[in-house]
Amino acid sequence: MLQQPIRKTFDMGDGRIVSLETGRLARQADGAVTVSCGNCMILATAVANKEPKEGQSFFPLTVDYQEKFASAGRIPGSFFKREAKLNDYEVLTSRLIDRALRPLFPEDYFCDVQVLVTLVSSDPEIMPDALACLAASAALAVSDIPIKEIISEVRIARIEGQFKVNPNRSELEKADMDFIIAATEKNLMMVEGESQECSEEDLCKALELAHDAIRVQIKAQEELRQLKGVSAKREYKKPEQDEALREKVYAFARPKVYEIAKSRLGKHERSDKFSAVGEELMEHIKAGLNLNEGEEMPSLTKKLTSAYYSDLQYYVVRDMILDEKVRLDGRGLEDIRPLDMEVDVLPSPHGASLFTRGETQSLTTVTLGTPLDELLVESAAKSFDSKFFLHYNFPPFSTGEVKMMRGQSRREIGHGNLAQRSLKQMMPTGDFAYTVRVVSDILESNGSSSMATVCAGSLALMDAGIPFPKHVSGIAMGLITKDDKYAVLSDILGDEDHLGDMDFKVTGTREGICGVQMDIKVDGLKMEVMRQALDQARRGRLHILEAMYNCIPEARSEVKPHAPRMVKLFIDREFIGAVIGPGGKVIQEMQRETGTTINIEEVNNMGEVSIFGANKEGVQRAEAWIKGIVAVPVVGDTYESTVKSIMPFGAFVEFLPGKQGLVHISEVSWKRLETLDGVLKEGDKIKVKLIGTDPKSGKFKLSRKALIPKPEGSRSREESNN
Repeated sequence: MLQQPIRKTFDMGDGRIVSLETGRLARQADGAVTVSCGNCMILATAVANKEPKEGQSFFPLTVDYQEKFASAGRIPGSFFKREAKLNDYEVLTSRLIDRALRPLFPEDYFCDVQVLVTLVSSDPEIMPDALACLAASAALAVSDIPIKEIISEVRIARIEGQFKVNPNRSELEKADMDFIIAATEKNLMMVEGESQECSEEDLCKALELAHDAIRVQIKAQEELRQLKGVSAKREYKKPEQDEALREKVYAFARPKVYEIAKSRLGKHERSDKFSAVGEELMEHIKAGLNLNEGEEMPSLTKKLTSAYYSDLQYYVVRDMILDEKVRLDGRGLEDIRPLDMEVDVLPSPHGASLFTRGETQSLTTVTLGTPLDELLVESAAKSFDSKFFLHYNFPPFSTGEVKMMRGQSRREIGHGNLAQRSLKQMMPTGDFAYTVRVVSDILESNGSSSMATVCAGSLALMDAGIPFPKHVSGIAMGLITKDDKYAVLSDILGDEDHLGDMDFKVTGTREGICGVQMDIKVDGLKMEVMRQALDQARRGRLHILEAMYNCIPEARSEVKPHAPRMVKLFIDREFIGAVIGPGGKVIQEMQRETGTTINIEEVNNMGEVSIFGANKEGVQRAEAWIKGIVAVPVVGDTYESTVKSIMPFGAFVEFLPGKQGLVHISEVSWKRLETLDGVLKEGDKIKVKLIGTDPKSGKFKLSRKALIPKPEGSRSREESNN
């Protein structure tokens, strides 16, 4: 007998209804839920293995979000005409779900879990990323997979001064704040988003409103789970423990670990010291086992010793920070590592900077291109061209490691997106025609390289001569908690990120916040801690900004000599055809003669003309040429002209691009001329004056004679005839 679908609906607060349904699709998954809003439908499934793999020592969670092009009635544009690897938008949405779900699983749960979220029906007005995590959490909620809590995720945006939860796509285009927030019933779990220099208090208000909306969604999931009859979570095999061995490890290694932790060593020196103590520990434990000569330590004992030693490092460093307010490199909780930065460090790129903060370093370049270089961004619902994009590269040598290079990781895509959306807030719009590509190559990493990318990107954009009005800097914050005690850390090290409870990145200008990314590794974050972290981040951000303004206080007045020159013109739409010419003849001739690239498109009932060239003179020639084509000749004005043909009655000249007129033989000279032989020939450059137009034909009448002083005693041709 088929199971009947179970459905639960809730109102988003403005009349829009969201439906959660289970029991109809993907029934062999451990949990499957379809979320619907308008015509948008998302299917989420969750499956977990019953047993962990042999020797598994970490939690293997896989989250993939994918959009089916059929959901929007489209066929993929790839060669194979089918969905291929996840695009950047799908990867970023997968990360939003993963980062929210991961802390919900027990620390000793090591079974493989796979969560697949698929857009099966698209609505052009509904943003699916705001509903994807709700679907994933609901799929886990109706399964017996052992999660500790239910979560949900919403987008909140400020549109024309008013906050709105999960706004429509068209509304979002007018937003000056755009954040996606995940939370449990009590605590925040994840924040990601951007804003146009919002204040810390505005962000806190947005978080509180989003949390209220999330609680409604959590309640709906709980009711759906009750309707399905899920009462208990499955039991799972827990890792073996040996408390006596743990005590031996702690007794032997604790004082040694503490000495290393407080010694203020560099990253690699500290790691080497910890490794040496680990080897001593193994020998110490082995010696206490009374093994026969040549006998190896049992693999389980070796594995547990290593695990307990790793835990010990974690606890010792955290206790030192909480109790002594001293960090691994000797800094106080709010201290920023030494800063070093410079611009114009590479001769050929159009803009370049080198930013170093402690042991983190970014070499960032800026390349200026034409509209032909715009990036096509494609999703199931829509496609558009982006004229500003940032790529972030994290090679293995930056951490002293050897790894295979196999394209960009999800981490690289996520970090690059955070830096891009932060810098985008200050990018010029309107008549700025360049396509801009920023590339950050991380050369060294010990602490947030994405925040180094934001700082280096801001410096490089100003170095490139882009009218970038304000510097944008970024800082990574950390959190250590124990019972009721906590410590907020500014500018965290890589080790502090690993052992801490929060990774909170904030970017912005002197005036406000441009971007936020927060991940929580514990049950959640209280708003009072969030407010302290934001205030502390603001002070650190301002400190870094001060150094950046000392490096380059404002954008260069113009692009570098080897960068392409750019001019943008707006012409009446009726002239677009004249500039292009029949079959593109005119524009092709202009590009060939001036060595420029010219792009024309109709925008808001106007012709938008962008001219790019390697040298200033060519761009100026093309600009003058186009202005000539669209210019309206004025009677009485003087023009430089070129003789195009000679006739018995006069000469036809081109006095503006694409515009010709007649210089009658009587208007060539004050002398009476019977012929123009020996006076003018094709190709001659002459100055002429527009003296009138033929009222019937509209042809232009030009005179060379009018610009020549009349000789004394000379008579015109008309006077001679009389």
